[in-house]
Amino acid sequence: MKERPILFSAPMVRALLAGTKTQTRRAVALPRSRDSFVLEDRGAGWWPYQSDDGESPLCDDGMEHPYTCPYGRPGDRLWVRETFARIDGQTHPWIETDYRATYTHGDRLGDSLGIKKRWSPAIHMPRHASRILLDIKAVRVERLQDISEADAAAEGLLYNTDHMGHWSGTGERWYSTAREAFRDLWQSINGPDSWGANPWVWVVEFERAQTQKGPAS
Repeated sequence: MKERPILFSAPMVRALLAGTKTQTRRAVALPRSRDSFVLEDRGAGWWPYQSDDGESPLCDDGMEHPYTCPYGRPGDRLWVRETFARIDGQTHPWIETDYRATYTHGDRLGDSLGIKKRWSPAIHMPRHASRILLDIKAVRVERLQDISEADAAAEGLLYNTDHMGHWSGTGERWYSTAREAFRDLWQSINGPDSWGANPWVWVVEFERAQTQKGPAS
C-alpha cells in the first residue's frame, strides 16, 4: 500500500468530512500530440491503443508508453492537504493544528485578543498535520463531459431543498442538476475553457479511512 498527498479546497474538505464526496476528477497529463488517444486499462497502467483521428498510437521512439495514475490504484491511500494553521505551545512546537475549512473565529484565545491567525497554503501541509485519509476503491479514465448525474453528485456538490438545486461551492448560484454545478466547479479551478476542451480525466473513487491522524511531531 502506498500513500500519496492530494489537495482539496475548503468546500471539498467539508464534503469529505460530511461523507458526500466519494469521487474526484483530475486531468490526465497527456502530451499535446497525443490528446486524441484512447486509454485502455491493462492492469499495470493505461495504454494508448488507438487514435480518434487514425494517427499511429506509437511515440517518436516507436514504442507505446503506459500512463500511470499519479494518485495511486485501488488499495492505496490518499492523505488530504488543506489550508491550515500551526499552533505552537509555550514549551513545545506545533502542539495542535487548526483547519480553515472548519475553523470558527473565537475557537482560540488569540482571536479574542486580536491576534491574526496565520493560515498556510494546503501545498505546505506536512503528512503529520493531515486529518483526512482516503482509501482508494477504484480508478478509471474517461472524458470529462462523460460524467453522469450520479457521479457529479458524488463529487460532493451540496444539494439544498430550499433552493431546489446544487451548489458548486464557488459562489451563490444554484444549478438544477449536479452535472451543471460540477461544470461550474471544474471551470473555477481549471479555467473558463476547460470544460469545452473535454480532456481525459482520472476518476478516483474512495471512501474515508477509519484511521485517526497521528499526533503532530
